[in-house]
Amino acid sequence: MVGTRFVSVGEARIHVRESGEPGLLPSAVALHGIGRTLQDWEPQHDRIGVGRRMISMDLPGFGFSDRLPGPTTLPSLADGVLATLDALGETGPVHLLGNSLGGAVALRMLACRPASVRSLVLVNSAGFGREVTIGLRLLAVPGLGKVLLRPSRGSTRRAEQALFGDPAFATEERVDHSLAVANRPGTTATFLEAGRELGTLRGVRAGWRTTLLDEVAAHPRPTLILWGDRDRVLPPHHLRAARALLPHAQTHVYGGVGHMPQIERADEVARLVGAFLARHDSDDAAQRTPEPRPHSRSA
Repeated sequence: MVGTRFVSVGEARIHVRESGEPGLLPSAVALHGIGRTLQDWEPQHDRIGVGRRMISMDLPGFGFSDRLPGPTTLPSLADGVLATLDALGETGPVHLLGNSLGGAVALRMLACRPASVRSLVLVNSAGFGREVTIGLRLLAVPGLGKVLLRPSRGSTRRAEQALFGDPAFATEERVDHSLAVANRPGTTATFLEAGRELGTLRGVRAGWRTTLLDEVAAHPRPTLILWGDRDRVLPPHHLRAARALLPHAQTHVYGGVGHMPQIERADEVARLVGAFLARHDSDDAAQRTPEPRPHSRSA
């Protein structure tokens, strides 16, 4: 049964969702994008989280999780996830699933604590290119970010619709959830802080991307990269850079899908990810240098 609870990390409370059974197979840990919540991985709990423990969480300062002390940066978010896993009793290496910013957080976790990472599943992941939607770039303009992030039902619905190839996935339930999160004290400040740390008006900063990918290259892990070909947040041509930087990765493109294939193509993603995780559940598979994997596409 899927349920949510809060776990204590220092003086902060982190909102987590758990399903499956711990200890039978290596756990899968799912991370969401900037300004998003664990809800973005909910469809996968009943699919991937069968026979293994699956954990999703609101990153520190996002959703219903408290901020941790200090500024919100990529390293601080990675440290927060690792601290949350420690609080949950996760001691062995886990499979990391990251969407958008969550993909970059997963890469940072691999760079700073490689022994904790068994494999990577990167879904429309940040970190592989400069281009990003104009809505995120405008957050870097002084004074404009707070205006753009001021919640209203109309703007929230449009933002939700922009995430999907099929706008019907932007349900009223999702709009209600996003509005509830946007109205929480501190949400806008955390969003702006993270956005300005990672990008500028010209796009995603090159410095942190280059440094991170250089560090990740020293710790190769089995990697699966998924993308929707109608992503309006991080363009699908970033996948070419990802394949060049991580040549051992298996890749797949979903036709007609936007920024979150794990929602729009929940069954297909679960089948592909489930098979990938099963192949790399053993310690030997996680630690050896991965072999190159094929690229595939579905309409």
